[in-house]
Amino acid sequence: MNDMTRKFPKITEEGLDDLRQRIGVKIEKTVEPWCYEATRDNIRHYAHGIGDDNPLWCDPEYAKTTKYGDVIALPSFLFSTSRIISGYVGGLPGVHAMWSGANWTWHKVIPRNTEFRTEAYLKDLVEHDTRFAGKAVQQIYHVDFYDAKTGDMLAEADSWCFRTDRDAARENGTKYTEAKAKGRRVYTDEELQQFYKYYEQEEIRGAETRYWDDVNEGDELPTMVKGPMTATGFIAYAQGWGGLYIRANKLAWQLQQKHPSAGIKNRFGIPDCPERVHWEEEFALEVGAPGAYDYGPERTSWLTHQVTNWMGDDGFLRQAKCQVRRHNPEGDIILIHGSVVRKYEEDGRYLLEIQQRAEQQDGEMSAIGSAIVELPKR
Repeated sequence: MNDMTRKFPKITEEGLDDLRQRIGVKIEKTVEPWCYEATRDNIRHYAHGIGDDNPLWCDPEYAKTTKYGDVIALPSFLFSTSRIISGYVGGLPGVHAMWSGANWTWHKVIPRNTEFRTEAYLKDLVEHDTRFAGKAVQQIYHVDFYDAKTGDMLAEADSWCFRTDRDAARENGTKYTEAKAKGRRVYTDEELQQFYKYYEQEEIRGAETRYWDDVNEGDELPTMVKGPMTATGFIAYAQGWGGLYIRANKLAWQLQQKHPSAGIKNRFGIPDCPERVHWEEEFALEVGAPGAYDYGPERTSWLTHQVTNWMGDDGFLRQAKCQVRRHNPEGDIILIHGSVVRKYEEDGRYLLEIQQRAEQQDGEMSAIGSAIVELPKR
């Protein structure tokens, strides 16, 4: 059954008032993280989920030869250590949540087997009027990440979701969805090869130290490709990242008993998770998306992947920002461009600011981002 007349819960003033009461209040109880520890396998699974085969994260024998002496976690791995930073929002039950961006600051490298403790709170609510879904609420969370054993702060981040009325999104998104469906194409082998060349040429800087002295403002980073988008790729990311609502059998039932709005009936009349917009086209169309599409934290991780490939083993990613601007449905191919826009010294550190822009195959903007990288000086 594909019930296009199904009505979903809406944003209400009562619901917003309840959320406003939560601003600044530490969240004491939430869904447990996918990863409590940065084990060798957890790190590798996350890296492979974004298509990153950097041996510094994935190969202990290689990592022994670096200054770290063992594999370390890629910066974006921290998405797997907190459901809050990844989009698990409170309040407004049944109202659609679209993860839309994050601002990260990292303070320390994350060694293998680090155990994590996180603290989170709702930072702000911002009301918007959107083209996609009319009235929307930007729900911003702040999360601090600590080494559970030493108490050291490893990183901190803000992330946000847009809460939208699913019915309005479906109605307002009809023309957008139809246009994207019409614009879908079947790639020829020749067309695919044009994009696969980027994979063939992808460079991991690794042990070849990139020095701050040798970088100039205006330098371009190698373009990175992600895709073509497939539901298989989205699921590969969920395997490493953990998802928000993916549960099986008894655990799915338990979640739905606690949160009934997390069990939206599928065509068989069975309650299933709202996260299936990422692999079930039928449901994605029902909420106004152009088809099954990628995860927001996944896309943010692609942007940091470009930077970590470029900076090499001796670089340190200090900050990264990403704003998600559109869906990346099945069939899309994403090209990530980056350039150095600022070179400077601060507090004895030698830093570079990088601007990034991710575009789909026809030039439509998918995401914008930036990064601050610290490099060694000769």
